[in-house]
Formats: sequence, C-alpha cells, structure tokens
Amino acid sequence: VDGVLLKDKFNPNFENKGTLHLTATHLIFINPTANQEIWVSYSHVATVEKQQITIKGSPLKIVCKNFRVLNFVMYNERDCQDVYVSIQNLTKPEKYEDLHAFTYEPIGSRQPRSEGWNIFDFETEIARLQVPNDIWRKTDINKGYKLCPTYPEVLYVPSTATEEILTGSASFRSRARLPVLTYYYKYNKAALCRSSQPLTGMRGRSVDDEQLLQAIIQSNPNSPVMYIVDTRPKINAMANKAAGKGYENLDNYPNVLYRFRGIQNIHVMRESLQKLWEVLENPTINASDFFDSLDSSGWLKHIRSVIDTSRFIALAMVEDKASVLCHCSDGWDRTAQTCALASLFLDPFYRTIKGYQILIEKDWLAFGHKFNNRCGLLRGESREVSPVFTQFIDCTWQIMQQIPFAFEFNENFLLDIHDHVYSCQFGNFLGNCEQDRKKESLSKRTYSLWSYMSGQWLKYLNPYYDERYNSDRRGMIIPSLSPQNI
Repeated sequence: VDGVLLKDKFNPNFENKGTLHLTATHLIFINPTANQEIWVSYSHVATVEKQQITIKGSPLKIVCKNFRVLNFVMYNERDCQDVYVSIQNLTKPEKYEDLHAFTYEPIGSRQPRSEGWNIFDFETEIARLQVPNDIWRKTDINKGYKLCPTYPEVLYVPSTATEEILTGSASFRSRARLPVLTYYYKYNKAALCRSSQPLTGMRGRSVDDEQLLQAIIQSNPNSPVMYIVDTRPKINAMANKAAGKGYENLDNYPNVLYRFRGIQNIHVMRESLQKLWEVLENPTINASDFFDSLDSSGWLKHIRSVIDTSRFIALAMVEDKASVLCHCSDGWDRTAQTCALASLFLDPFYRTIKGYQILIEKDWLAFGHKFNNRCGLLRGESREVSPVFTQFIDCTWQIMQQIPFAFEFNENFLLDIHDHVYSCQFGNFLGNCEQDRKKESLSKRTYSLWSYMSGQWLKYLNPYYDERYNSDRRGMIIPSLSPQNI
C-alpha cells in the first residue's frame, strides 16, 4: 500500500510517509526518502485496531508484545480494511508449521541448525552444582514423559526416595508435577525443589508425598526443617482447595514451615500489563499523572512481589541453611519465576551470558513453562495469555540496575531474548514443554536463538562487570526492596 502515513505520537505534525508491505512473515514499512525500514514480525503483534476515519484517512493502530506501538494512516479506507483483515489472519496461525521459525534462513550464515541446541544438559548442570550422588540421584521414571508429560525426562530426587514413592507423590500433585530438585547450594547442602500444588481437597493426604518431603529434609544435614514456599495469596490457595486441589496440611508434614507469599495469578498480571500499556501509550500525560497511573497499574507492585519471594527463598537457603520446596498452582508460572530468580541471586554463574541462557533452559523450558499459551504464539484461548516471562526479564533488569557489577550482560541481552520469545524466528520457545519441542523435532527443523546470539557477544557485554564481585559472600547478591529501588 503506497502513501501510508506513520504517525509520531510525540510529534503529530511530523509527516513520515512511505509504503506498507505485507509479506508472509513480516509487516514492513519503507520510507525511501528517509532511508527508513521498520520490520514487525506478525508474531509480535498483540492487537490491531481499525479506528474511526479522520480527515487525513483511515487510522490503523498496531500494539506489539515488545511494547512497540505503530499508528498508520491510509488514504483509502478499503486499503485499511484489507490490511486490517490480513494482519488479523496472519498474526494467529493455527499450526506450528505456519510460524516464521520453520522458514527462517539466516543470511550468509553457515552455522548448522543443530548449533546452540545442546547448550543445556541436566546431568552436566547437576555436576557443575556438585550435587552429591549419595544424597541425590538421577531417576529415569519419567522416561518417555510417562509419569509427568510437562517435566523433563531426566529428574533428580533424594536417593532414599523409591520409585513407588515418586509415583505415589506424582498422583497426589496437580498435573503429576511431583517435588524434584532444580538447584543445589553446595556450600551448606540446601536444596531448592519445585512442584505443583497437592490435591488435598480431593484426596486429603498422600503417605508417599509425605515420605518424599521427609526425604528432602533428611538430605540436608544442616537443618532439621524445610520451607514450603507457596507463591500464591492464601485466599487463592483456599479457593483451589474447594475445587479439589489446595495446599499441604502441616499436620501430615512434620518439620515443615509453610509460607504464603501473595504473588497474583496470570489473569491479574495480564490486566496489570494492559493498564501499563495504556499509561505508556498516552503522549499527553504529565509527570504527576504518569506516576499515579503507573502505580495504579500495579505492575511494579507485582515485580516487587516476585523479587521479594525469590529473595525469601535465597535467604532461607543461605541464612537458615534450609531446603525449600516452591510451588504455585500448576508449578509452571510463579514457580518458574521465583526458582529462577532465587538461583540468580545465589549463583554468579547464572549472571553470565551462558549461565543465564542455561537458567532459562532449565527452569523455564525443561520444566514446562507454557510459552505457547502464555505468549499467544498460536491461535487459542486468550485467557491463557499472560506476561509471566516478561516479568522475569523485568525483575532481572531491576536487579541489574541495583547491582550492575554482578552481571556479565547488559540490557541489550535481555531485550533480544524478550523480542525473540515473541518473534517465533527461532525454535527455542515454541511449544509448552520439552515433550512438545521433541515431538515437533525443533532442533532439526529450526535454528536456535543461542546460536544467533553467540555471534553478537560484544553487543551484550557489560563494561562494569566484575566476576569477583561479592566473592566474600560466594557471589551471592540480595537486592533491595525499597520503593525507590524498584
């Protein structure tokens, strides 16, 4: 479409006129006079809105998942309608094969498709963490994803826990997501485990599940107790109990300390992001109203809540020397956020470029965060969409602002990861779990984001990074929760 006007929200009188192209994978705006090209992947598009006709023409507003907003004006109303309908159809494909990753070929690159797909191996990571194999053991009980379809095939559990105990615990946990090891603090043998909520409202109790938690406690000789960190508000957990799920009854779990942490669910987070978008899109808002509106969106309150819970987990493991079991409802949203952030606080390796990629592979991809549903990559239920991973990226950025010397990477690194989670240019984040990605043979049919990023290392380096930062505390960092720091 020729003669399309791209409006500048801060300068409405600025004329940026060019041609709008709709390709199979991208929307492209080209202004040859200004030598300008703007490429937008259809997967990035969150909403497209055809607005009321004005004197200048028919406006079309496109809001992207990476916070970019484009306002086009087309002289011909029919052209605007055609573009609107086309974008609506192209932004929500029904099959994985229709996504950009399956047709993408890097220009001038000779890297094989397989490069970058093997960056993470659970056994290698467990060896790096120096997990003692006489206390924790590898189990193949989930081989072929038979026990829990959304967990990785390789799991680590206390060595005293039998296969019968593991099977019994899985049957007592939502989605069969039983308590398993995700991080080990080698300096005091405290373990960070993750799971989903128990089905106490339906089945009352499970001796196998109780024995598994006692085995986790006994695997740590430095503390006679362990924490269960339930990331949900207590009222939400009680409502789940009425629906047959719920939370652990401490009468059946001796030597356990229980903590509700109050992180809201995916629906509250989705509404908060929508309010944040409305604040950011308003070009006429003054400073006072901006901060009032930002506060009322609740976004920073939620970010603080996630950081606070992760901070609690890290301190419980270091100061109390206690093992921690973390869960939310199904164990793939708030659990992923807090387990990953707590590990980030405790382990300086995860604050390197390669380490952060491995952290994402472990706590988000291997343990089944539903990227397809939460990011709306395919046509489906809009109520499943929520900015869970966006919050994790924001939390990381917040901590980087407080403690810049502790991170090898800069914000360009975080922005590129966030952009490509939604771009569908690479196969890493397609699917809802490890099993989905294997079923689609993504490592053979698509390129890896980590391979692409390895060629841009210098772009991501933080010049303030000090690998010996806080070495007297074994590299641990604890962020501030004061309002002026978030």
